[in-house]
Amino acid sequence: MERRSFFKICAKGTLLIAVSPYFIEGYLKADDGRLFKSFNRVKLLDCYGNPLKEDILQEETTYVFNYPYASTPCFLIKLSEPATKEIRLRDEEGNEYMWKGGVGKDKKVVAYSAICPHQLAHPNPNESFIGYIPKEKKSMAYKKGGVIVCASHLSAFDPKMGAKVLAGPAKEPMASIVLDVDEDGVFWANAVLGPAKFFDYFKSFKPELKEFYKNIRKAKKLVSLGAVVKPLEIYSKEVVIY
Repeated sequence: MERRSFFKICAKGTLLIAVSPYFIEGYLKADDGRLFKSFNRVKLLDCYGNPLKEDILQEETTYVFNYPYASTPCFLIKLSEPATKEIRLRDEEGNEYMWKGGVGKDKKVVAYSAICPHQLAHPNPNESFIGYIPKEKKSMAYKKGGVIVCASHLSAFDPKMGAKVLAGPAKEPMASIVLDVDEDGVFWANAVLGPAKFFDYFKSFKPELKEFYKNIRKAKKLVSLGAVVKPLEIYSKEVVIY
């Protein structure tokens, strides 16, 4: 499939397919398990409903998919270089966990919850104030590119190193989405590692969730079908990142 066709079809609609639940094991995490949670094993899809493979992804482009809940957005990014392996990180309370690195052919593909850990800025269908800044660009939040920036309060995170905080008021990394790639080269989401903010998000954005998902129950529904991946500029009508 040509990349141009992928971008075009994303604006028109999606197709979902059912997959079976799966619980990942053996992943390094905080000793008490609070910073790691398994969810349904969900296949990532392009906007045709086909299994998503790495060759369709453009480097340094911000993609979005919803996981583990129907309303919780995540970033998928193919970096321009391999991610660093085995990064030890801490949440705001000092609990330690280990991020294992990227996945894919050259370990360039990473995924994170797109909910900022500072004050929960996130993409929605109307707008986004958070996203990835390519290496050749700069932002008000950080003097170098190759980072995830939240324009709401100018926090910056390093996607190459488990989304650790580089600048701004955020006190802990963005939670990561645990991915794996099967024997056919297809991406799957399995779990969440790090300080996820899902329930704070549900509590803080009830009017928004009702607007886009009709009711809170639907917004909180666990994803059990394929998760469709879209470029951020298609997922959100307006993207403001500076």
